Amino acid sequence: MMGYREVARCARCGTLVDAQILSRSACPKCQQDLRSCVQCTSFDPAARFECVQPVPARVSPKDVANDCAFFEARTSLERETTTAGGPSPSSGGNGAGQGGAPSSTARKAFDDLFKF
Repeated sequence: MMGYREVARCARCGTLVDAQILSRSACPKCQQDLRSCVQCTSFDPAARFECVQPVPARVSPKDVANDCAFFEARTSLERETTTAGGPSPSSGGNGAGQGGAPSSTARKAFDDLFKF
C-alpha cells in the first residue's frame, strides 16, 4: 500500500522545501522568499486583503518576506512513490539492473502481454 507524506513546496518553482520556514528562509532553487503570503495557508485571492485571517491592512507585494503573526506554511499531502529499497527519483533509477540491462521481470511481463 502506498503511503503519503506531508510536504511544502515553493510557490514559484515547486521545489520541495523544509516545512519549518524561518523569517528569512529562501527557496534553494529560485531564491524566492518562503515566509511570504503566497506560501501561507491563509492566502486566498478571493478574501478581503487576500487573507482569510483578520489582518488590519493589505500586505503588498505578496511574494516578499514579511513577519505576519498568522503565517503558517502551506503543506500538502503527496503520495509516496518510492519504496525503501527501490530507486529514488534523485538517483536516476530507471528500472534498469546493475549493469544497465533492463529488468528481466519487466521484459517478461511485457512479452507475456502478446502471447496467445
